[in-house]
Amino acid sequence: MNGPLLLAGREERLRREASGVRAPQFRRLLDECERYRGQTLATVHPEASITYFGPAAANLALAYRLTGQEHYLTELRRWLAPPVSFSHWGKAHMPDHDLDAGWLLHGLSLAYAWAGDALPDAERTALRDKLILQGTRMYEFAVASEGGWWSSSYWQNHNWICYGGLATAGYVLADEHPAAATWAARAKDNFDLVLDLLPEDGSNNEGVVYWRYGVPWLVSYLDVLKSAEGVDWFPRSSYLRETFWYRLYQAAPDFERIVDHGDCHDRRSGHSVALYYKLAAEYRVPQAQWLAAKVVDGFLWREAYESGVRPGVRPEAYQELLWYDPTVIATGPETLPLSRYFPDLGLVAGRTSWAKDATLVSFKASPGGGHKAWVTSHRIAMDRGWTTLNTGHHHPDSGSFVLLGQGAYLAVDDGYSSSKRTAHHNAVLVDGTGFVNEDRYDVFKGLGAEHTAHIVTTTLGRGWVHAVSEVAAMYAPGLGVLRMRRHLVMTPSGAVVVVDDLEATEPRRWTWLLQTEHPAIAARDGRWLAPAGSGQLRVTALEPEGTEDTVTPTRVHANPTSSTPSLAIVKLQHTLRRTTAPRTAARFVTVLEARTWDDDGDGDVRASSSGRELLVVVERSGLVEEVALRLDGVTAVLAGADVAGSGFAGRTSHAGRGR
Repeated sequence: MNGPLLLAGREERLRREASGVRAPQFRRLLDECERYRGQTLATVHPEASITYFGPAAANLALAYRLTGQEHYLTELRRWLAPPVSFSHWGKAHMPDHDLDAGWLLHGLSLAYAWAGDALPDAERTALRDKLILQGTRMYEFAVASEGGWWSSSYWQNHNWICYGGLATAGYVLADEHPAAATWAARAKDNFDLVLDLLPEDGSNNEGVVYWRYGVPWLVSYLDVLKSAEGVDWFPRSSYLRETFWYRLYQAAPDFERIVDHGDCHDRRSGHSVALYYKLAAEYRVPQAQWLAAKVVDGFLWREAYESGVRPGVRPEAYQELLWYDPTVIATGPETLPLSRYFPDLGLVAGRTSWAKDATLVSFKASPGGGHKAWVTSHRIAMDRGWTTLNTGHHHPDSGSFVLLGQGAYLAVDDGYSSSKRTAHHNAVLVDGTGFVNEDRYDVFKGLGAEHTAHIVTTTLGRGWVHAVSEVAAMYAPGLGVLRMRRHLVMTPSGAVVVVDDLEATEPRRWTWLLQTEHPAIAARDGRWLAPAGSGQLRVTALEPEGTEDTVTPTRVHANPTSSTPSLAIVKLQHTLRRTTAPRTAARFVTVLEARTWDDDGDGDVRASSSGRELLVVVERSGLVEEVALRLDGVTAVLAGADVAGSGFAGRTSHAGRGR
């Protein structure tokens, strides 16, 4: 390298552009550094996480490097003193061997590279020696724990963060501490494998929140590798090339909030401006540049103050400055398809438009970790006896869905949960029970490879979203579930038709679940209204008759980070339960409609069937939408259909008009 890590060959250009095309990003960096001046720093290691020291040091060091202003160096020295003095990095969970240490190794190593020569000799030596000590501890743990925890958890954010930090320290320290080159080499071997093992569709089984927390470390490592060795691995990563689309299609219609599948601290912890910049720059994605600008202009401060993820979006200022590429022209999503299928995660997402009042449905079915991780991890376990898949953030939610509309969350997910249960989702229980091995943090741990779920078929286009899931294998074998197949269709107007086709070897009580923000209110036989602020959800149950129906509160509790045990999240949602008498087979037919809060119009929802063929008609304000399903999957017939697929056909018309 001809210069310090990440800055070699570009310092002067960055200085010039700081008053030009990078002026907003430069201003962000200086504002973030100004914020640090008013903060009181711990002199004794706190019980809570200390990850924030890492990016703070990088921000201050970069501001000093570019401007030469002494007060940034003075503040950097103040921020370096506590972590250098702490005997360990991380207190409540795995000191020296986990996230705290990974974050600090990265940030403090960059500070050493960028501003170390300006520190007083004693402080420079103390920082170097501390980085050597902590890097050695991290490296030795990675070697000793291989095949166990994060050292070989290839699909998990702990792996990416810890190895990312170790690599940065290794490259920065190698000249003064030759053994550090071994740290960087081990990290390189790890990421070489990780890039090949990640799903090609860009999806993330941990959900949007952990996507924004973990994926920046993948690109951070590749950025460090490119700077240190001149090796560019960005082009080889199908995962990174596609992953922005996963994030975009999991954005709520207002783009500020998220679809909260998986462990999500809240619905506003979804943005990383720096990551959007980097994906836009490396893969020429104009919509990523657009979303970054949208966050900066309208969402950043609410994200900063309301997000439950720490350190959060503000400390990423140094990466925003370094990763922004002004040659990428921002373009909105308006010309993109309204729906997309991510096959590895079995995720189907669609919306009625790109407007903020659109209706959005997100439906998923896959084994723990997604298909590639599930199959690969079981193969590695058989070949080497290693545990490589940690799915604690993946929920027992296959076959479940989330529905948003009219600016509101209508059919909801449970967010973060420490004791995960199928009963927390929009799913089906068998004799009151959900997936095998549930009611624990990692539901999929130790399960045999046969416990898998999948999307059977999808049909997307012309405003229609259709998908079929099969999740029977996720239930305990003793229940004898033969078929647990859900057919989900969203029409161009946003009506959602859900047909559950269920069968077991002996009579079972089948319970259909719908989770809402507030209690659903019975309107008349087979119909409920669930208020949700600016919107409401109209629920029409067409089949079966004679169910036992209740609405009950459901409490979900979580401790989202082991580094801060006192932090707790409690969520109260409300569950509509429809339960049959014992029977070997059952079919639930339900229509969900997103309405504005003050819409008391009626409309007509009806269904007719002949054996395994079903026709559902939704009529409102003269618009008639017909959904034809053949539950056994052969081609459904609907004269004049707008769209058709395996077992499905859809048609839109207007009452009183010919076609």
